Amino acid sequence: MRVPVCLVLAALVLAIAPVESIGARALEATQVATEKLTLETKDGPRTLDVEVARDPAARERGLMYRRHLPENRGMLFDFDHEQTVLMWMKNTYIPLDMIFIGRNGKVTHIEADTEPLSEAIISSQGPAFAVLEVNAGVAKKLGLKAGDLVRHPLFAH
Repeated sequence: MRVPVCLVLAALVLAIAPVESIGARALEATQVATEKLTLETKDGPRTLDVEVARDPAARERGLMYRRHLPENRGMLFDFDHEQTVLMWMKNTYIPLDMIFIGRNGKVTHIEADTEPLSEAIISSQGPAFAVLEVNAGVAKKLGLKAGDLVRHPLFAH
């Protein structure tokens, strides 16, 4: 039995292409549910649309394998209780600002312009309840500082 050349080539492409990149393309092509989040800065409120990672699998996956994050978007990681949070940028192609947030919704630490694909550990430098990831430079552009308030149903205000 002869196998058509196009099927052989397709099988080779699938064997060579990393499974994660195929899944990431599918994820980027679909509409992801977002929620509104407001950052209260000295220059006034700024609203973002965020995906919320509420379970261990979503927190582990985060923004890995994505090649683009729209300007007014982010991902909010819910850690369910305050703890020292350790993050990294392994398999993350987008430079990010990581904004660490306490249970009360106050920004506790900002790690700006993290290095894509790095396995260096990024620490909350103290207890954090959640982490907001946005494109690198957004925290500075919005004038966000430690002590500013994040409004979202996740936080007790």
